[in-house]
Amino acid sequence: MTRRVEIGWPTLGTAVIAELDERNAALAQSLWDALPYQSLQGHALVAGHHLYHVAPIHALLHAPVTYKVDRREAPDGTLFASRLQHLGIKYGRLTEPMPAVPIGQVLPEHLDTLIESGEAIWEALYRTKKPVIAEVRRAGEPGGHRLPRLTVADPEIDALIGDVHAETERIWLRPPEDLAALHEGCIPSGAGSFETVLTTLVFVNGETRPLGYACFAGLVRAAYEDMPLESLRHMARVLAATPAEFLGYCGLTKVHEFTTRALAGLDRISSRDDFAALMAHLALYVNCVGGWNLQLFPWHLGDDLRRKGTLE
Repeated sequence: MTRRVEIGWPTLGTAVIAELDERNAALAQSLWDALPYQSLQGHALVAGHHLYHVAPIHALLHAPVTYKVDRREAPDGTLFASRLQHLGIKYGRLTEPMPAVPIGQVLPEHLDTLIESGEAIWEALYRTKKPVIAEVRRAGEPGGHRLPRLTVADPEIDALIGDVHAETERIWLRPPEDLAALHEGCIPSGAGSFETVLTTLVFVNGETRPLGYACFAGLVRAAYEDMPLESLRHMARVLAATPAEFLGYCGLTKVHEFTTRALAGLDRISSRDDFAALMAHLALYVNCVGGWNLQLFPWHLGDDLRRKGTLE
């Protein structure tokens, strides 16, 4: 069966079509099953010519991987699924030696449009700060948007998942108010030595990304890889409490609140599946916050600090 996916950016007036393949069949199918959806479009800030966005697909965190490539050597237009919960597309030169998981390829006749879109998305992220929303759908079918909602047995934990899901939906396509206020210099706790703001923004970015990518997403993988439930509870407490507390101090009160409620309720969870469901929702929520933080961050302040020398 031919499965073609359209990825469009309405504010740019551009779209490309990619064809999914069987190199990582489970991940390609999880994307296909999740369509359609919308998401804030991001762009790599270190690796080079690479687009990515947070995909509302819990299976990306744990579905089996059967084939990897060096992302630098993959052809332009390769579509990747990432355990960082990203859907990525290479559109030019990359420098980061990262093993990556291909699931499809942009059609050759759409590569010029992909390059044009990538350049415009970089400008939006780096300089104009105008959010670009990606719309992902099955080619030839209507668009739309939905976020998956998992359920668990314990009513208190299920209510927490409901609250996290609702907040994730609320901020999915618009920045969280507390994060936007932080970027405007409104920091009630006084975080930022000698009234600085950029320092706080740097540290918030440095804690938000690993809390979503490594902590919550890693705990989902550990649950699916049969780590004992008591060990999962212990690692959640070890890994999540301190960064969440710091982010709360810096102004991300919802991140702190949800994490605190989750850690307080761990003993109510009776199965690895329910543990994974809670952590998956926290991962998606924090990864969404992290995406908005990258969009709002004043990257242009680095214009005068450039890499010396050029690559061959």
